[in-house]
Amino acid sequence: MANPVAWFEVSGADAGVLQSFYADAFDWKIDADNPMSYGMVEAHEGGIGGGVASSEDGRSQVIFYVAVPDLQAALDKIEEVGGKTLTPPMEVPGGPTLAYFADPAGNRIGLMKAM
Repeated sequence: MANPVAWFEVSGADAGVLQSFYADAFDWKIDADNPMSYGMVEAHEGGIGGGVASSEDGRSQVIFYVAVPDLQAALDKIEEVGGKTLTPPMEVPGGPTLAYFADPAGNRIGLMKAM
């Protein structure tokens, strides 16, 4: 796969409930010991890491992130083929550089700069 799915996020109104659910349901190790209580899910062989957290607006959502070498070039191509940029490239303090787009059905998808 040229640009693999590299991360996922599951979010909702109560991060603690979601973190407990996914830890119990799938035996995931989730570390939320950080100032934002963002639950980091450890990647295992054949899988990807992710996060389980509270959403800013309290709505439930699942987002996957595609790793690409150039965020703006990817957004430009996405717009050419029918998608829409939602958030231009932005650096997350202490984290990756991200962008968001909507696919033709309106699904919110993330992009992250490939390391």
